[in-house]
Amino acid sequence: MTMNSWRTRIGVGLAVGVAAVAVPLTSTTAFAAGPPGAGWVPVGAEAYSSKAACEASELPNARANGYNEVWCDDSKRIMPIYYR
Repeated sequence: MTMNSWRTRIGVGLAVGVAAVAVPLTSTTAFAAGPPGAGWVPVGAEAYSSKAACEASELPNARANGYNEVWCDDSKRIMPIYYR
């Protein structure tokens, strides 16, 4: 069994340390953040029977206006609607 040189050990140690710091700094979450912020634009509010019904109904309007996502705030009876 041979011993690696100190130069090799230090180089490997630094590479592992840099990778350990770089991975958390560059990783992102897999879910979309809801409003406010993160690029969401308030577009109005309306009463819907459910969050899913609101988002399904509003998606064609969002796409027609250049947006790709809809988020409805179902914590209120008249749901605020956001596009992104």
